[in-house]
Amino acid sequence: MEALGSVTTSFVKSCRKVFRSLPSDEFLSRNREASTTIMLFDELHFLMGATNTLSRRTLAVARPWAAPLTVASPYRQASSSAFPREAKNDSSKERVVVLGSGWAGYAVARSLNKNKTSRVLISPRSHFVFTPLLASTAVGTLEFRAAIESVRRLGLDQFHQAWASDIDFNRKTIRLEANLNPDAGSRTAAPLQKGPEFEVQYDKLVLAVGCYSQTFGIEGVKEHACFLRDVGDARNIRLNILQAFERASLPTTTDEQRRKLLHFAVVGGGPTGIEFAAELHDLVHEDIEKLYPGLGDFVSITIYDIAPKVLPMFDQNLASYATDRFSRQGIKVRTEHHIQRIRREGDILLLNIKEEEQEVGAGIVVWSTGLMQNPLVSHLTEKPIDGIGQLAKDPKTGSLITDGHMRVQVRNSSGTNEVLPDVFAIGDCAKVEGTSLPATAQVASQQATYLAKRMNKGDIEDGPEFNFRNLGSMAYLGSWRAIHQSSADELKGWPAWVLWRTAYLTKSMSIRNKLLIPVYWFVTWVFGRDISRF
Repeated sequence: MEALGSVTTSFVKSCRKVFRSLPSDEFLSRNREASTTIMLFDELHFLMGATNTLSRRTLAVARPWAAPLTVASPYRQASSSAFPREAKNDSSKERVVVLGSGWAGYAVARSLNKNKTSRVLISPRSHFVFTPLLASTAVGTLEFRAAIESVRRLGLDQFHQAWASDIDFNRKTIRLEANLNPDAGSRTAAPLQKGPEFEVQYDKLVLAVGCYSQTFGIEGVKEHACFLRDVGDARNIRLNILQAFERASLPTTTDEQRRKLLHFAVVGGGPTGIEFAAELHDLVHEDIEKLYPGLGDFVSITIYDIAPKVLPMFDQNLASYATDRFSRQGIKVRTEHHIQRIRREGDILLLNIKEEEQEVGAGIVVWSTGLMQNPLVSHLTEKPIDGIGQLAKDPKTGSLITDGHMRVQVRNSSGTNEVLPDVFAIGDCAKVEGTSLPATAQVASQQATYLAKRMNKGDIEDGPEFNFRNLGSMAYLGSWRAIHQSSADELKGWPAWVLWRTAYLTKSMSIRNKLLIPVYWFVTWVFGRDISRF
């Protein structure tokens, strides 16, 4: 076998001498034929069981025109870390790593110039969620696929479905844990399976990790309430709604149990809670009452909020219109009510409310009371950075403080803020110093567009600072009615509903969803919502 290897090696060397003696034009014309011949001898050598590694290396040197037959491992062991590190590609392009696939992360990764930057996206979920339409998917008005966009369709250089557990700003490395858990992208409480850990390097880092649902530490919320921040949450809510009606329709269920099972409690009077209550009202009165005759009289929807009024971002006139509209539709609004505990008793959830004498029974509790800071941000702001200082954070929200160019600020030993090189923060996890912007998709999207534009132009330091343009607020109220408020005008009723649907349709990211959404709206209008359980 070794003799055959020697023969093969001699043949390759002879070929090389012959081709080197040829004129350059003739050498190039025979390049492909020589490469193919040598590769065939290499394969023959392998099939006959030759194990002479020296001859293999000689072959690799002797055939400079042939493509390499070995593939390097995508990870290598870091010399200064116990975790495998992703091999950094040799490229003249700057490597920009984006953490998060929400409104901010997805938009900045989508807008970066792929000819100038190597785009790497890291997120525990492999899709972007168009959150304003989640309430519609939860009740079957739209299908789930119409509210998501796959991040892999962005044509990224790399994507890792993982959580970031730590960042070493001195070494410019991120420690990641692979996400092996389906539907665990943004749930506040989910049983997590630990995945393998590895590291990724960056030249520039964009933190867009968003926030989690705020529970205020209330007993039973994580265990029993439903949240509405991801497609998995919407799917869970739809299934629970249909299960509640199936249980209520059983002949063994008493009327008292039916009233509790078909009581849907929504905690939080912001746009998410209001729109879900409105969509649920449409589902019940347009579809459920026809398919479950006799159960309509037992259905009730109640919105609980600790504030004096719902929809605090709207003026009093529009907020009062929303409350009156809900009252006429049979949706109860309970302001200045405090949930103290949620517990389960069989198929029914019992809410302990400070203002109520007895526990209130409900089949489902949808929790939408605001945001709490991402654990990664909390971890990063608590640990010092060697030789630099400590990440500056907002004392109220815990968000990362940035300057007007979205650069993360560090508080040094003298107590003043300075820029952390090559690190940026946008979206809900960031707060621009000296401003009080709301934690909304509108702000996150505009920050992402601004930062990507500055990176593409290469004028982050010299370019203009970020300036938020408020395009207004909208909320759906059910029965083809909505409210809209902006600096230019105010709308309510059916015209606002037309604007609401038009705005969300045009803001959808892909042409695919721009086509799917009106199709699903039309199908729902003609044939009703799909209430199949699967």
